[in-house]
Amino acid sequence: MTFPDAALTSARRVRLLVLDVDGVLTDGRLYYFEGEREAKAFCTQDGAALKMLMSTGVDVAIVTGRRSDVVRRRADELGVELLFEGADDKGACIAELGVRTGVAGVEMAHVGDDVPDLPAFNRVGFKIAVPGAHPTVLERADYVTTAAPGGGAVREVCQLLMVAQSTWAAALARFDR
Repeated sequence: MTFPDAALTSARRVRLLVLDVDGVLTDGRLYYFEGEREAKAFCTQDGAALKMLMSTGVDVAIVTGRRSDVVRRRADELGVELLFEGADDKGACIAELGVRTGVAGVEMAHVGDDVPDLPAFNRVGFKIAVPGAHPTVLERADYVTTAAPGGGAVREVCQLLMVAQSTWAAALARFDR
């Protein structure tokens, strides 16, 4: 996969990838069942790529406006320790992530799809949107994935970061034996 030069330049400095959930890690649909149960569908390829990315030294955080046992479970399965749920102000979460990790905003990328992601966009160095995102988010994005949310968009972002940081070949080699 080839990426635009501008995206590669921005991706080179990313040390922390911040992800929204609904509409990024998932296709944005919520499934409710009797009682308090809900379901979301996550892409296994996104998960594998996140693990590859983390193995290269890039950290991952999840920032979501909702609270969900399903999201906590997915974060745990992936080894993502930086999880912000019920985030009313995603920009404040980005600032908190900077304090917790020592990573400057310019060294962060955020993947979002809707207007609640704009405060995060205002604080990171690399703004990424997915197809079908709100028009304002698309206008402000530095990069828009070709893959769909919940269907490989996060995998694409992970590969972009690894290609830009010259870690893709080594990460791939761990599997291609």
